[in-house]
Amino acid sequence: MAKKQVLVACGAGIATSTVVNGAIEEMAKENNLDVDLVQIKISEVGGYVDTADLLVTTAMTQKEYPFPVINARSFLTGIGTDATKKEILTALQK
Repeated sequence: MAKKQVLVACGAGIATSTVVNGAIEEMAKENNLDVDLVQIKISEVGGYVDTADLLVTTAMTQKEYPFPVINARSFLTGIGTDATKKEILTALQK
């Protein structure tokens, strides 16, 4: 299976994306998935449209991208985290 590039974006590209980054890293290890995690600001996503396989974000985005976009706000609230993780995992296993 090819390595998947996963963009992890929040408004500033620092705090919340670090939490999400860690969670995805853990899931990838547990499921033997090869991922390339790129932590960025939501404003930088456009620069990755040709290479990314998935966007996981805690920020709001109205833009359309050629890859799935998963809302990871549950990582901030702690509510529904398992459902979000399942969604990320499903997207990575495609």
